[in-house]
Amino acid sequence: MRRPFIAGNWKMNLVVRDAIRLAEEVCECVGSIPDRDVAICPTFVSISAVAAALNDSPIRVGGQDCSQWNDGAYTGDVSATILRSAGAKYVILGHSERRHVMGESDAVVHAKMGKARAAGLKPILCVGETLDERQAGNTLAVVERQLRKGLEGLTHEDLAETTVAYEPVWAIGTGEVATPEQAQEVHAAIRTWLKELGGPIGEDIRIQYGGSVKPDNVGGLAAMPDIDGALVGGAALTADSFSTIVGFGAG
Repeated sequence: MRRPFIAGNWKMNLVVRDAIRLAEEVCECVGSIPDRDVAICPTFVSISAVAAALNDSPIRVGGQDCSQWNDGAYTGDVSATILRSAGAKYVILGHSERRHVMGESDAVVHAKMGKARAAGLKPILCVGETLDERQAGNTLAVVERQLRKGLEGLTHEDLAETTVAYEPVWAIGTGEVATPEQAQEVHAAIRTWLKELGGPIGEDIRIQYGGSVKPDNVGGLAAMPDIDGALVGGAALTADSFSTIVGFGAG
């Protein structure tokens, strides 16, 4: 049985003071739920402070991205090793905003995956299609390409420490959400590809859904057999909504 994993992506929001406050509020609400994993991903400058605030909590901290390069002369970048030293355990990679706003290619995401694993971070690899790609019937082809390229060359040990997040681009920040059946179709395909790549390990890799996840739709998504949690955007910015999502169906 795969243990549910819910991660909050705070994106470019909250000054350090407010990030600490929200982390503490989340900890009060969900820090005692024992049957699932929870992470929050603040901006780079808040990671150390948030990690310190959650030091005695089971909630983990992640980065929203890392560099494709090691430490060095790369102004503005943050390496995986620096991220790890600041207190991060996870890192989101390949988010659609990085792919489609910042222009990151599959090759760049793949390079970042390698740096993250070398630094001891657990990657959350995001994959997903645009509206045009879905309407053209290319959803599975796009997702398979992103998945295989992102995981290329990873060992079985690396795969075991990786989470995949299916995030249809057309549902991120739009208020639209894939139906549970639409999401499950893609998650089931991802599960098949993961088992091809990792053998039995593929059955244990968690696949999150992301894309306008809210308290009022998480139930239907969580009921699907291959949806193992959520990567939450806007709803992660308030403790009440995030804790409701985290706590749904808790034993």
